[in-house]
Amino acid sequence: MSFAIKKIDHVAIAVEDIDQAAEKYRTVLGLEPREREVVASQKTEACLLPVGDGQGACVELISPKGNQGLARVLEKRGPGIHHIAVEVEGIEEALAFLKGIGVPLIDEAPRRGARGHKVAFVHPKATGGVLVELVEPE
Repeated sequence: MSFAIKKIDHVAIAVEDIDQAAEKYRTVLGLEPREREVVASQKTEACLLPVGDGQGACVELISPKGNQGLARVLEKRGPGIHHIAVEVEGIEEALAFLKGIGVPLIDEAPRRGARGHKVAFVHPKATGGVLVELVEPE
């Protein structure tokens, strides 16, 4: 058993102020915010900035709204890349496969993320220090 990665869904950038960061990305890269929401399950606010035709990967600006882990990351390292998210088909099966081969996981079951998608995080120990999010659109 294994699983397939369909595409890079987004690269998440931790920021303290989404409005200020979105304006920088608009000015510097011409990226326009498309969707913005508070993700209650993760205690964050997220703003998607589509890249290219809007059908592919996005830059996702995230800021803490009670998420202590994200707040600590910002306090310790400042704004910057937080995680990379890849789209998978069958997130439950992907997690079972990874767990079965001994990959450390933050989430052993998916939860609701931005845009109502199913999401789960792979521990950075498994990927050389990079936090990876698995995403399955609804």
